[in-house]
Amino acid sequence: MTYHPKSDFIATMIERGFLADCTDYQGLDDALISGCKPAYIGFDATAKSLHVGSLIQIMMLRWFQKTGHQPITLMGGGTTKVGDPSFRADERPLLGPEQINENIAGIKKVFSAYIDYDSEAENKALMLNNEEWLDNLNYLDFLRDIGRHFSVNRMLSFESVKSRLDREQSLSFLEFNYMILQAYDFLELNRRYGCVLQMGGSDQWGNIVNGIDLTRRVLDHEIYGLTSPLLTTSDGKKMGKSQDGAVWLNADMRSPYEFWQFWRNTTDADVGRFLKLYTEMPVDECDRLGALQGSEINEAKIRLANEVTTLAHGAQAAETAEATAREVFEKGGVGDDLPTLTLSAAELGDGMSIVQIIVKSGLAKSGKEAKRLIAENGAKLDDAPLTDAGLMIDAGALSSPIKLSAGKKRHALVQLG
Repeated sequence: MTYHPKSDFIATMIERGFLADCTDYQGLDDALISGCKPAYIGFDATAKSLHVGSLIQIMMLRWFQKTGHQPITLMGGGTTKVGDPSFRADERPLLGPEQINENIAGIKKVFSAYIDYDSEAENKALMLNNEEWLDNLNYLDFLRDIGRHFSVNRMLSFESVKSRLDREQSLSFLEFNYMILQAYDFLELNRRYGCVLQMGGSDQWGNIVNGIDLTRRVLDHEIYGLTSPLLTTSDGKKMGKSQDGAVWLNADMRSPYEFWQFWRNTTDADVGRFLKLYTEMPVDECDRLGALQGSEINEAKIRLANEVTTLAHGAQAAETAEATAREVFEKGGVGDDLPTLTLSAAELGDGMSIVQIIVKSGLAKSGKEAKRLIAENGAKLDDAPLTDAGLMIDAGALSSPIKLSAGKKRHALVQLG
């Protein structure tokens, strides 16, 4: 990156590794130094929570507000009814309005931890929903007023669409409309709120460029797009997934302890980069911690886990998670905050197999996986190797809670309720 920005926001994006591409660095930079400007990121409501794959976008909105500008969080109540086909191999399952609204209610909980919607300041954040303008569109008017500005030839040339067609995977007309609707969002936000910037992951580049072109054609306004890199861990895994599924941001879908553990288990090579992206620590301190070697890097990982968990769930949750982890790993004891499986006496009956209990506790996805874990000496019961896959656990064995472990880093408590 050779561009030397004058605005705090672009300087921060470049310095901390958020920036993949921008439609016009100079133009956006000049716009941002001329006063408080609005920018948006859209979030479709495909689940009841966002996962850590969306955290890079949430942090961009947070930095946008911290550098004096107005972030707009756009809920995709309208666009979720269509589904974004970008780089997908197949069509998303269509969700009904009730499910979409339920998902939006869950997703909204995350943002207030990162972004200020209540301040009296000029840059108070906005939370909007695109169903407000998409739900009542008249189809023929929309085709005449908006559709005429889109070239199908150009839409087919975008990488997100082209990659699907090149693999000879079908793209429905419904999905093909998605990029027009997202472009229309940018036009409406510019018209209603003076929004000058859309941000998103680099897979959104084509959709963002469409919105810029449409707004220039219809309103003759100059607006901009900025993308972040699509993040993978150093071992090539997509950010947001862990061994046992998605790392959700909502505490009721992934406990603060498990969330903390995800960050504590970061690969050595990713620590410095993640500190810059997911915390607000000074860049030189992130670089220093990321360069630590051997056992010292573990303290940097704990710092990362504490900082990220504090932002998401509060300082108390981070402290409790660290205390639980130290108790479990350093003293071999049982922490208060471990994922807990509570079994009733009726459920246990005359006894339940340890394989079933491992699956129920979430340490394995299937009985087959649990048996393999035991066979490969990866399972422990109260810190002792678990070697008998036929072991039965009855109410007597649960007179006090037992601790199950899968490998060195994943643990659960099992108790009688």
